[in-house]
Amino acid sequence: MVKTNKDKLVEISVVGEIASPLTGGIINTYDGQAKILPQVGGITYNVKVGDYAMGLQADHVEPGVSITNKEPVKGYRSANDALNIYSCVGNEARVITGDAKGDKGIVTGKHGGIEHVIIDFPDETLENMAIGDKIQIKAYGTGLELPDFPHVKAMNIDPKLLDHFIVKRKHETGILLLKVASNVHAKFMGSGLGSTYAHRGDYDVQTFDPKAVKDFKLDKLRFGDLVAIIDADHSYGRIYKEGAMSIGVVVHSDCVMAGHGPGIMTILTTSKPGGIENIVDRDANIGKYLNIGRYRTKKK
Repeated sequence: MVKTNKDKLVEISVVGEIASPLTGGIINTYDGQAKILPQVGGITYNVKVGDYAMGLQADHVEPGVSITNKEPVKGYRSANDALNIYSCVGNEARVITGDAKGDKGIVTGKHGGIEHVIIDFPDETLENMAIGDKIQIKAYGTGLELPDFPHVKAMNIDPKLLDHFIVKRKHETGILLLKVASNVHAKFMGSGLGSTYAHRGDYDVQTFDPKAVKDFKLDKLRFGDLVAIIDADHSYGRIYKEGAMSIGVVVHSDCVMAGHGPGIMTILTTSKPGGIENIVDRDANIGKYLNIGRYRTKKK
């Protein structure tokens, strides 16, 4: 097990309601087409963690259930900011209003720009949900540290997930070795660059170069996949830096607009060259580790 400061972390409630799907109408695509496609928000019944994030007739679609907090902003404090910053992938979520009241799910990601938190629930729960139902999350993971690897910053992840994909600790070299489903170079990253911190939201892999898609197997990306972004440092925002590496989770589908693509939410990052090493394992997906989405074991 990787040593963490989890005994010092605060578990706190945050809440949101199921957000209505939104549309901008006609979308102008990167190659000059005009399309109308399903977009963000709502209850997405047939798109789940474990499905391919590429190739859908969709734009920025979020798998499962998307929530937001509509409480009015008071000064510089926002309830939706708290929902989006404190929620971590792997956190437990519970429905607290409506016909699905009491049912539980798992946080799978956060989508920047629209500022949604995305949650996986079983099919039977989805059928009983409605737009506006409230969901409360036991937010746990903000402030997570790895004392044996001070050069690695953790964010947006529940500590219980770490041991599923960290292969071994190389104390003698200070290297953290872990599993990812895919590697992507920072030069392909687009929308979301320049954010001053990565404790919320995501940024997108641009997927408009056929050679890059083939070489990096971007067409094989699945919702929930762990992805290593090479030469990317997210310690204090999202920047290009040679030798750095950031690890993230695929949280939303590919997109047709220039500069966009499948969204990656950061969970680990290092600015130290060689501070994180990875091995490719196509099964490195949070759905498998958490028994959710397409990986969920059916109850007998």
